[in-house]
Amino acid sequence: PNGAMRRGWNGITISRDTIHIDGIELGFKEPVLFERHAVGGEYGAGWQAVGKGKLVTKYYPEGASLLSNNFDVVDERDLTDEESVAVTYHNPLDNVADLAHHFFGRCLEAKVVPYVVTKKTVFKWQEGFWTIMKDVFDREYKARYLEAGLLDKCGGELQHLISDAATMQIIRWTGGGFGMAAHNYDGDMLTDEVAQVHRSPGFITSNLIGKAADGRLIKEFEASHGTVADLWHAHLRGEETSFNPLGMAEALIGAVNHAATLDGSNADAVTHYTACLKRAIHNTFRLGEGTRDMCGPTGLTTEQFVDKVSERLEKYLAGGDDESAPAAVKADPKFRRNYKVDEVAIKEMFAQYDSDGNGSIDAEEFTAMCVKLGIAP
Repeated sequence: PNGAMRRGWNGITISRDTIHIDGIELGFKEPVLFERHAVGGEYGAGWQAVGKGKLVTKYYPEGASLLSNNFDVVDERDLTDEESVAVTYHNPLDNVADLAHHFFGRCLEAKVVPYVVTKKTVFKWQEGFWTIMKDVFDREYKARYLEAGLLDKCGGELQHLISDAATMQIIRWTGGGFGMAAHNYDGDMLTDEVAQVHRSPGFITSNLIGKAADGRLIKEFEASHGTVADLWHAHLRGEETSFNPLGMAEALIGAVNHAATLDGSNADAVTHYTACLKRAIHNTFRLGEGTRDMCGPTGLTTEQFVDKVSERLEKYLAGGDDESAPAAVKADPKFRRNYKVDEVAIKEMFAQYDSDGNGSIDAEEFTAMCVKLGIAP
C-alpha cells in the first residue's frame, strides 16, 4: 500500500532519520537525516524477457496519436543475446523542488550539513535531480547556511556525493551531523545502511511526505523496519518474546503530533501526552529496563517492557520527575537481532598469528597474517 500512497499523493520524499536516546550510544553520535525521493525509478518499472532483435523506446508528447510520426526515439539498440530483459522506467522531476525545500529546511533547523547523492557521472539522466536541488539551495538557502557556519568544512558550497562514495562515508561519518537526499532506489539502499550503522532498522524513522491539491502537506508515518513475523508467530505459539517497539511507537507519535497540527483544538494536550510517552519509552531503555536486543538475556519481555513504559507514562503525565540518569553506555552489538558472529572462531583465528603469546597482535604479526591470507594489510 505504501507504493500506491506515494503515487496517489505525488510522493515528495520518505524522510528517514536516526532515533537517539540520551544516555545510550548507538551508531551515530549526532542525528542523521535522509530524504528518499518517493516516486519513480526501478519501482513499478515495465519489463519483459526478450531475445535477439531490435529494442526501440519512443516518447509521444501528451495529446499525440500513437499512429502519428510525432514522437522522439529515446533509445534504440540491437540485442544480440538469446536471452535478455528489457526494462523501462522514468524519474518524475516536478516535485523535486518540494523535496529540496523540505530537505534543506529540516537540515538547517537540525544544524546538520546537507549532501545531495546521485550517480550522475554514469547515469546522465540523474543530472536534473542535482540541478534542481542546487538551484533551490543557492537561491533560497545558501546564505542562511553560510551564516550558520554549516558549510565551513565543505568550501562554502552545497556538496554532491556519488552514491558509491556515500556508501563509504555513511560508515566513516559515525559522528553524524549530516543529511543526505537521493533518488528512490539509492535512498532505499542507503537508508538501510544508515539503520545498520545506527544499530538496527528499529532506530530510524520513516515518514512519507505527499502534497494535496490545495498545497497542504500529507504525512504518513510507519516503522521503517516493517514486520517481525518470527516474533509474532512465536507469540501465537505461546512463547516468550522481547520486541523492541521503538520504531513503531515513534511513527505513532509522529502521526498523532501531525494530526494535532491539522486540528489544533486539543494540540497542547496531545503534544504533552506524546512527549511524555516518548520520554517514558526512552527512559525505560536508558535505565537498563529495555528489550533483549538492547540489554541482552536479562532484558524484559514484550509485555514487561510495555508495563514499565505504562508505569512511567502515568507518572510523567501526573507531573512526576525523571529518575537520575546513569552514565552513558554503549549498546553491545551482540544483542542485535540476528547477530551471528562466531567470536570463538575469530579468537582462534587471531591466536594463530599471536607469535609472542601476549594475547594481542602487533603490527608485524598483523602484516604476516594479511600476507598469509592474501589480503592487503
